[in-house]
Amino acid sequence: MENLVVLSGAGVSAESGISTFRDSGGLWEQYRIEEVATPEAWEANFELVLDFYNMRRKNVLEVQPNQAHYEIAELEKEYNVHVITQNIDDLHERAGSKNVLHLHGEILLAKSSNPATLHVNEDYYPVDKGLIEKGDTCSNGFQLRPHVVWFGEPVPNLSIAEEIVGKADILLVIGTSLNVYPAANLLYFSKPSCKIYLIDPNQVNVSHDLDVKIIREKATDGMKTFRNLLK
Repeated sequence: MENLVVLSGAGVSAESGISTFRDSGGLWEQYRIEEVATPEAWEANFELVLDFYNMRRKNVLEVQPNQAHYEIAELEKEYNVHVITQNIDDLHERAGSKNVLHLHGEILLAKSSNPATLHVNEDYYPVDKGLIEKGDTCSNGFQLRPHVVWFGEPVPNLSIAEEIVGKADILLVIGTSLNVYPAANLLYFSKPSCKIYLIDPNQVNVSHDLDVKIIREKATDGMKTFRNLLK
């Protein structure tokens, strides 16, 4: 069975109604990234950061997977599928995908804000009530923070993602502008024989060093086209 690796981004979740920080009128528009999505923001006003991610978590819990998520999960009937997602929602899992690696964390989990353990694998805490509040602490007494990778922080799962991409026979990039690094570099870890497809309705800058079949459609429509191409 061939290895099919899916690298997904915000464009997949956007069709379910999840706002991205690039959306006009979206959830991010009233905030500066530096105020809510950096380690410095946490140090300056952690309650604002908690409120912001509580809003994002509420958004995730209110929406459902879309057809693109289900189409990706369906691929497991014919391929050995790994999903590497830049998204922090759980829509791939809810649609049925079994092997999902989150590069930028998972919003439905919390972790300790202890600086000594911040970027290592540690215990994560489910956010059962949908909120992380001031005074919610880990077992060592540190305030809980969202389990997300903020701008300026290392990406702990990146090396795992590189290994997965390196074994791909087919690589599908969907819903990402490839402007977010270091995730955008993952394509270069594919082997020469790997067939690469990219689904995005917008103009995407792809290096001439890579042979990429571009499908200029939104995620849901593009997945139908992609599956027909595989046939």
